[in-house]
Amino acid sequence: MNRRVTVKRVVPWAAVAGLAAALGYPAEAAPADGAAVLAPHRAVYDLKLLKSRGTRGVEAVRGRIVYDFSGSACAGYDLQFRQVSELDSGEGKAVVSEMSSTTWEDGNARRFRFNSQNKLNDKRADAVDGRAERTAKAVAINLSKPKQRKLTVPASAVFPTEHMRRILIAARAGQSILEFPVYDGSETGDKFYNTLTVIGREIAPDQKPATDAAAKIPVLATLKRWPVSITYFEQQDEKTARSGEQLPAYSIAFEIYENGISRALVLDYTDFTISAELSLLEMKTAKPCP
Repeated sequence: MNRRVTVKRVVPWAAVAGLAAALGYPAEAAPADGAAVLAPHRAVYDLKLLKSRGTRGVEAVRGRIVYDFSGSACAGYDLQFRQVSELDSGEGKAVVSEMSSTTWEDGNARRFRFNSQNKLNDKRADAVDGRAERTAKAVAINLSKPKQRKLTVPASAVFPTEHMRRILIAARAGQSILEFPVYDGSETGDKFYNTLTVIGREIAPDQKPATDAAAKIPVLATLKRWPVSITYFEQQDEKTARSGEQLPAYSIAFEIYENGISRALVLDYTDFTISAELSLLEMKTAKPCP
């Protein structure tokens, strides 16, 4: 997909699951062992342009992200994601990008299934379908779309839900920096990203109250949250690695609650930056593990 005219999947919060109710814990309490428990929820984010840069800038952005997350550590985590964006580059030229995906990740972060489709102006641009499984030596990936292919990425690579769990665990422990590769099956399914995550100072429940849809969920008013930024870097080729220089592919910033729900998103695609405001949030009933 062309990053200059379309908006990629925001994995990471992908991009942005949740923590708290999935294993039957009270939403205001974290489990004693420090593990991140992910809360089922449905969130809608409205997109708008924050800034544009350079000669290939964007004049306006309109769109929406729908993020529907469910599951548990015992049943695995399901995510249905849809993002529709209209990018106006001026002079009456607009591109409508639509991305939809479904993923499943098991609770032990060993297996991951993914299926996605991208459209540009109602014409399918690409489709990806595959699965990944962690072994002792690598993460083995089996793609059926866009074409049948088998490949591996380093065993240190984590899947998207595990990425969020690690961020939450680190935040509660007072850590501020995380670095590791992430594999999410995006683009053509044949690459992974190195990530740098920076976790800011804890925001107590009585500080800086939310003013978006999060303000309508009483339990969120009792939870701490943290500002987080994640920068994604594509795999380095030999030439780039030798030079020691690498520009980020994109970055995201957001606030994440103790229960994993995210708000105040900012998506930076180098040429332009988009804000994603939480306009609707529905908590879903979790099924406790046996």
